[in-house]
This record gives sequence, structure tokens and C-alpha cells, in this order.
Amino acid sequence: MSFQSHNLSVSLTVNDIHKSLAWYRDVVGFKVEQEYEREGKLMAVSLSAGDARVLLTQDDGAKGLDRVKGDGFSMMFSTTQNVDEIATGIKERGGTLDTEPMDAWGQRAFRLRDPDGFRMTISSKP
Repeated sequence: MSFQSHNLSVSLTVNDIHKSLAWYRDVVGFKVEQEYEREGKLMAVSLSAGDARVLLTQDDGAKGLDRVKGDGFSMMFSTTQNVDEIATGIKERGGTLDTEPMDAWGQRAFRLRDPDGFRMTISSKP
């Protein structure tokens, strides 16, 4: 029997949790599910976009704050929404796309990066 999952959530360690939270929430449009504080300081935020979940955690610097994040890693989000409208909204809210929406592999998709360099693709069936 093969492994089967109903959901995938990712956890990303970020350099500046406030900057990343603002980007995911205000630029891309994720919903804040829960914030986690320690001694009055924001340490993590659980975000959602439909069934997709992203947990942002503040980097504590133990492995060096200058290390490259996101290399060799990409998140792929599929939606039934209009990808061109999502891309336009992201740009209107100050985001930058790595690629404009295009038709590829039977999908309409575009790519972008978060403030720490984590890559993502947002796509839908045409």
C-alpha cells in the first residue's frame, strides 16, 4: 500500500517574522489562523490559504542569520481562482513576481519569492 495524505503544511524559518507575516497576509492574501508569542514577543504565525497551511517561525540565529534560505525548495499552490487576477493583486499590493502568469504543463501559473527567498508557484487549470 502506498502512502496517502490529505493535506500538506510547511514550516518556514524566517529572518524577520513581522516582515514575512505582512508579506504573506497583506501582499499574497493568506489568512492569519493563530499567532504564537513567547514573553510578549511574536515567535510564530500559522497562516492558511484555503486548505494550504504555512507556519512561519522566527529564526533564533543559532545556525547563523546570513545563511541562504529557500535554496532547492519550492511551494506549489493550486487554486480554482483566476491566476491572472491573483498576480495582479499581488503586484498592486507591492509584490514582485518572478514570472508573469503563463500557460505551461496544462496550467496557468506564475512564480514569486517571499522576503527570505522561499519560492512558490500559484497555478490553476485554464
